[in-house]
Amino acid sequence: MHVPENLRYSPDHEWALVDGDAVRVGITDYAQDALGDVVYVDLPEVGARLDQGSPFGEVESTKSVSDLYAPVAGTVTEVNQDLVDAPERLNEDPYGEGWICVIAPDDLSQVGNMLDPGTYRSLIEG
Repeated sequence: MHVPENLRYSPDHEWALVDGDAVRVGITDYAQDALGDVVYVDLPEVGARLDQGSPFGEVESTKSVSDLYAPVAGTVTEVNQDLVDAPERLNEDPYGEGWICVIAPDDLSQVGNMLDPGTYRSLIEG
């Protein structure tokens, strides 16, 4: 499984990329592989208020439906509308074109509490 070194990870298999004062969020390669072929993504609304660890959407695949959990508390400032018509991008490019949303965090330091790549790799390999 691909685990980029420049990201932080949640135990629920979301990734977070700090971009200035915003956090871009998606699901990991491990998550998309476990889900199988993604057929639908329930995106949060722009302006939605998220609490860290709370569900903010769902990913539906041919195998199951899984909740998405906010890695940080904050406000959704952008969503990847391309996933509405092309949910398979989560499978094809989970760390690139398959990103889900951007959050303006209440406290950017929450990202530091997430798993580093080595710890996340141990989680998924263990």
